Amino acid sequence: MAPDIRFDVWREAMAATMSPMHISSPHSSDFWGHTRLLTLDDVLLWPVAMQASRYRRTAELVRKGDPELYHITLVLPGSGRLKVDHSGRRHLSTVNDLYILNSSQPCDVEVEENELAVAIGVEIPRNNFPPTAERAIGRMLGHRISGQDGFGAVLSPFLSHLVSRNSAHRPSDIPRLKRILLDLVTGLAARELDAEPSLCTETRRRNTFLLMRSYIQRNYHDRGLTPRTVAAAHFISPRQLHRLFEAEGITAAAYIRGRRLAEARRRLADPAQYTTSVQTIAQHCGYTSAAHFSRSFSAAYGMAPREYRELEHRQQLDTELRSLAPPATAGRDPIPA
Repeated sequence: MAPDIRFDVWREAMAATMSPMHISSPHSSDFWGHTRLLTLDDVLLWPVAMQASRYRRTAELVRKGDPELYHITLVLPGSGRLKVDHSGRRHLSTVNDLYILNSSQPCDVEVEENELAVAIGVEIPRNNFPPTAERAIGRMLGHRISGQDGFGAVLSPFLSHLVSRNSAHRPSDIPRLKRILLDLVTGLAARELDAEPSLCTETRRRNTFLLMRSYIQRNYHDRGLTPRTVAAAHFISPRQLHRLFEAEGITAAAYIRGRRLAEARRRLADPAQYTTSVQTIAQHCGYTSAAHFSRSFSAAYGMAPREYRELEHRQQLDTELRSLAPPATAGRDPIPA
């Protein structure tokens, strides 16, 4: 868009996405910003990169109209610091931090001058949460929340996955993805405030399962990882662990095995790891025995690891050769003069 209208268009877009605000920027004469809008039913996600700007929602604007939303921001790598003032609390959010705002209360968020803001914004209507969850979330408003610990470490990659892989999901996936997002936000607030006993049984069960699944995804390479060690890391019994995974239609042992096999398959297909021995790949994926790895891989994919690697390598070479081949010419080749 032409420089002289960019900032006006940006303000209108932000007001429509979040809620009416006073927006200003030291770069208003030549503003730069980029965003996309993704929907999960009535939940909006919008990955954004933009120049320094300030967003103020005053008490007067709240009185004029309130969409009754919770707004969540995840600050991404490449972003400067965000000054957040909300619900009587002030803090600086930096990379991998999260914070929550309530559109019914005044707020002031500012991207420091000469910095970029790179983040994922989420707008969730408050009526998606029961009163107990709203109370827990309300006590988190304006706080700086780590995106690298507890539920923050589960919510952050989930949001990144949603905005980077949205084309991989079908419309039928939307209700389940939305449910997972709401459970993670509820669990985040409850865990941060030790309010988890107030959540409903199903939400607590789902939250615990998501935490354990994330733990397995991060620690699959540990050769000592077993259902028993996963249970111990979350202070529950192995019997409770098995019940949680069975409710999702899988066993904990099968989930660990599947995570390891999927990573091994990815490494075997990676051209950059073609000269890495199968035994080394097996060790990096948590296997103590190359023979056990070979049997497990063959049972899962119908061929030995070496066979799979060679097949992938040949297919990649064929694809590269076809891309280098000159386009076919219809009819007789022209004869040079």
